[in-house]
Amino acid sequence: MLMTRRQMLGTSCLFASALDLDSCSRVSSPSRDQSSSVRDIDVVMTVGVSGLTVYEVAHAQGFFDQFNVTPNVLQVSDGGKCIAALLSGSAKICMWSGFDQLTSAIEKGAKLKILAGALNLPSLALYSANPRVKSAQDLEGKSIGIGAVGSVLHVMTVVLLRKKGVNVGNVTFRNVGSNADVFKAVVAKTVDAGLSDVDVFDQQSKFGVHALPDGLLWKEIPEYTNQATYASDTAIHENRDILVRTLAACAKAYRFVSSPESQDVFVKARQKVTSVNDTQQALTEWRWIQGSQPYAVDLVLSDERINLIQSINVEFKNQSQILPIASVGDMSLAKDALKLLEKS
Repeated sequence: MLMTRRQMLGTSCLFASALDLDSCSRVSSPSRDQSSSVRDIDVVMTVGVSGLTVYEVAHAQGFFDQFNVTPNVLQVSDGGKCIAALLSGSAKICMWSGFDQLTSAIEKGAKLKILAGALNLPSLALYSANPRVKSAQDLEGKSIGIGAVGSVLHVMTVVLLRKKGVNVGNVTFRNVGSNADVFKAVVAKTVDAGLSDVDVFDQQSKFGVHALPDGLLWKEIPEYTNQATYASDTAIHENRDILVRTLAACAKAYRFVSSPESQDVFVKARQKVTSVNDTQQALTEWRWIQGSQPYAVDLVLSDERINLIQSINVEFKNQSQILPIASVGDMSLAKDALKLLEKS
């Protein structure tokens, strides 16, 4: 993407350096009139193809322009760095990122709130290249690739295995990195199974893997929210109007990518984001979106979904107790954004 806001890029990465936000990059908006500062909003997100694709779709369709918003996106490597960027003020809102670490940070005193849902369903499947692994129960005594212990990949794997009656104490977890790294490890047979994206779901034979029928997370644990949108209390108080307009643009993007007419735009956006001709994977992801309808088209994230993440945090001892919803979420901005969307 074009880097037209060089001064903002330099400033933001200086903030990132001070916060140890390694491997960050700014994705700037196309050049346009910047006479009104209320258009500008600094956004932080974890590096990921799905989020960047939605961002590119929103730009291509003019949704941000429609709500007078110019997002400047800072990409970081994990959710902890998203939280750091919000608390430092180098970003006003976090979008398209997991929020597992958020409620535990709030319990420790971080002044943050969940504003809306984003990708409400897990977009991961449990893959294996071991012919003896045909279901989740076959994984007892086997190795599973994850990220770090306590990471989203680890937590979702444990949640799935427990639901399937697997004794996780009899499973060997190996930290191999991101879900893309996990897939490479599965293909190389250095682990017996692991979670990875749906974009390779239609190419299982090509890679010599198979998805476990009871390992499709969007079907097995649909109550688990993959990504959400959140901001600091300070930004909510001082920048409410542009936060609402940003949420309205996101909702419009979610509704568009969830509709049949989005196919060509989605494929082109994903190819631009990845810089490779991955038409098959782009179509696979698009078809999954059409069939599963995973995006928060109505923005509001339910108390039950928030509390599920809290309960998992308590179980993993990342949080001592489930906090009141009012202390971790504020859906009033999402509701205002929906009203704004109705008027557009």
